[in-house]
Amino acid sequence: MKLNKVSVDDINVKGKKVLVRCDFNVPLKEGVITNDNRITAALPTIKKLISDGGQVILCSHLGKPKNGPEEKFSLAPVAVRLSELLGQDVVFANDDNVVGENAKNAVADMKDGDVVLLQNTRFRKEETKNEEPFSSELASLAEVFVMDAFGSAHRAHCSTVGVTAHVKETAVGYLMQKEIDYLGNAVEDPVRPFVAILGGAKVADKLNVIANLLEKCDTLIIGGGMSYTFLKAMGKEVGTSLVDDTKLDYCKEMIEKAEKLGKQLLLPVDTLVTESFPDPIDKPVEAVPTSVDAIPADKMGLDIGPETAKLYASAVKSAKTVVWNGPMGVFENETFAGGTISVAKALAETDATTIIGGGDSAAAVINLGFADKMSHISTGGGASLEYLEGKELPGIAAIADK
Repeated sequence: MKLNKVSVDDINVKGKKVLVRCDFNVPLKEGVITNDNRITAALPTIKKLISDGGQVILCSHLGKPKNGPEEKFSLAPVAVRLSELLGQDVVFANDDNVVGENAKNAVADMKDGDVVLLQNTRFRKEETKNEEPFSSELASLAEVFVMDAFGSAHRAHCSTVGVTAHVKETAVGYLMQKEIDYLGNAVEDPVRPFVAILGGAKVADKLNVIANLLEKCDTLIIGGGMSYTFLKAMGKEVGTSLVDDTKLDYCKEMIEKAEKLGKQLLLPVDTLVTESFPDPIDKPVEAVPTSVDAIPADKMGLDIGPETAKLYASAVKSAKTVVWNGPMGVFENETFAGGTISVAKALAETDATTIIGGGDSAAAVINLGFADKMSHISTGGGASLEYLEGKELPGIAAIADK
């Protein structure tokens, strides 16, 4: 099921108005952008369209405005930063209704290679419900629509899906193309052996991901808070560790499924425990095996232990494709960051294609300085999870196939 979408390399935009859905959902502090990664990530697509002589109209959401337009969620700072990065003027069309007089006038005045940025798409109530007339109003500005916001591709909104019904030509941008190439094809058509590493706190968040990846991968590695539910399902003492008792049967099923499919399912063989959390600074931390009753009843597991870290690293060594989503422990606390660091190191040292599935694992890899050692770091949290579940993402499905 290789996804074969029309991309910006396949279309001729010269003299055409092109609406591009970007992900400019950047963190702001008192109107100042504190991290512009998402803006820089959008530049290759925008520059390509400019150099091809397109008239480029950008749109995005920012934050979660509750009651229509709110000044603190304005995209004005993004327009300023974009102008600096592109080295050309980006006209900000400041309309509370997004497609208003400012937008229409700015778009009417465009010449080839010009760039206009619309106001926050979520200033319109219709956006998140994918309702008219907002979709057709957005579409009325352009002849071509380019989807380049993977982080919003799992949501069917006006600016990601609704608009495509009213525009003749659609394509994906470079950022989307990369996500499809790496994430989509890793899951659908991986170079083997394929190792998937799942962490994070709750089994419930990853139910479908676990089931889907078990069918696709050769080895599934489980760490993080959700590993204790698996260990308890195997009849082991997990002390006061995080457990979802409603998912014990599900974990048993998955352990049986792995056996039936002949897949390797790796669980922690030792774990770091302490008396309480989140304040173990002065409390002793010790590594204990996860054999049947080794975790003391009054202790809590908060990271994989050193033996587990070795086991997981060696499983990665022989892999050709690795997908990682979710930390191995409470990595925000340096006492319990060791497991996550060791997995990141193992991925940095392998020759395999390494794909980091957004969210906390992406943050961990970037913060630890391993970003340039990974083949691909996904820009979507929820979107990459749904992709790994094997779901079709509406924002991708809406774009024309080649």
